[in-house]
Amino acid sequence: MKAHDGMYIGGEWRVAACADTIAVVNPADEQVIAHVPAGIAEDVDAAVFAAHEAFPAWAATPPAERAAKIAALRDVLVARKDEIAETVTAELGAPLQFSQMVHAGVPVLVAGSYAELAASYPFEEKVGNSTVYAEPVGVVGAITPWNYPLHQIVAKVAPALAAGCTVVLKPAEDTPLTAQLFAEAIDEAGIPAGVFNLVTGLGTVAGQALAEHEGVDLVSFTGSTAVGRQIGATAGAAVKRVALELGGKSANVILPSADLAKAVNVGIANVMGNSGQTCSAWTRMLVHTSRYDEAVEIAGAAAAKYGDRIGPLVNAKQQARVRGYIEKGVEEGARLVVGGTETPHEKGYFVAPTVFADVTPEMTIAQEEIFGPVVSLIRYEDEDDALRIANGTVYGLAGAVWAGDEAEAVAFARRMDTGQVDINGGRFNPLAPFGGYKQSGVGRELGSHGLTEYLQTKSLQF
Repeated sequence: MKAHDGMYIGGEWRVAACADTIAVVNPADEQVIAHVPAGIAEDVDAAVFAAHEAFPAWAATPPAERAAKIAALRDVLVARKDEIAETVTAELGAPLQFSQMVHAGVPVLVAGSYAELAASYPFEEKVGNSTVYAEPVGVVGAITPWNYPLHQIVAKVAPALAAGCTVVLKPAEDTPLTAQLFAEAIDEAGIPAGVFNLVTGLGTVAGQALAEHEGVDLVSFTGSTAVGRQIGATAGAAVKRVALELGGKSANVILPSADLAKAVNVGIANVMGNSGQTCSAWTRMLVHTSRYDEAVEIAGAAAAKYGDRIGPLVNAKQQARVRGYIEKGVEEGARLVVGGTETPHEKGYFVAPTVFADVTPEMTIAQEEIFGPVVSLIRYEDEDDALRIANGTVYGLAGAVWAGDEAEAVAFARRMDTGQVDINGGRFNPLAPFGGYKQSGVGRELGSHGLTEYLQTKSLQF
């Protein structure tokens, strides 16, 4: 697998400040497929300097010209979609069809949306006797996770560029090859030198250096709530802006009037996609007691069909983590319907699709984010009980509501403490704001709300 042995800084691939490297492992067969540089503080310094130098000219570039560059980037991503999908499959382990549709496909939609928004966003407006200007924040430090390696990059970089910001990206160490492909696409699209910069490395070294750097004006981070707290504390001490997209424990609420088979089957599919490594996955399925046993039977049968259709988890640590939660579920009294801790393949970091029944809201598997192909079925007595359970975690990222009557589902969804809710299987919308309540984060990504994160306002009074 092709890999660059340097950092993309100031429009060129530069030799890293340290000779240390990070091995990239294919989680499906546990083989090393490449090595990338392990960036250190000196690499981050160089990247931030390049971004700082490029900022004035890029911020002054007319929005229509910035839009044209983002459109060119989208076109490069389209042209290289097969290479992107193959790379994601190699370093993340996602099945190739899923990589083609989601990992390579969704970023194209997002990039395209920001090409349009950059050209149409109201960067200037009249408010009474004032003119209000929306101006770029400055240099953005973007720290992205491994579970959706290209989507999370584009969801940060595209709006930042549309706003007129420059960027230093530190991608997850498990999936750096996709980030290197993105840097190549940036270069091919003709985006000016220094506007985008890439430093690969460990989160505890390069990521921390980027989050703490005094030359970074905003840190945009997607990852665990624990790390998000640390970044928030660091940014707060420096009075620096942050955008944090963190964990989730989303509820899939199936009201009695719903089409039960459809709700359960779609709910299982939602969690099994990307092997359960999705922060917004509906990992808690709430079913009325009158239909609970039927739902358990449907869920078990549906999950069993995914045995040979999902990929591995990203690494051995994640595999052990998910197995530990499955063991905890059994220990606390949940009933294992399908799946468990047995490894379904001789090699690779696989975990079998797993469904638990008789889960109570207080159990560990109903409270903590597992990040694997594990679904917990929880019974409820009435709508107030369902709402109490749905809102009964520290998270509030996403969710779903199913009902025979759409108005009934909407009424319930409006009472949920969560940032995004799908009604009766509503489709993904790249223009809708994505982000959480409570400990699921601060700020929003995607659409105009995502662009606003990278802007600050100035008013002139006349």
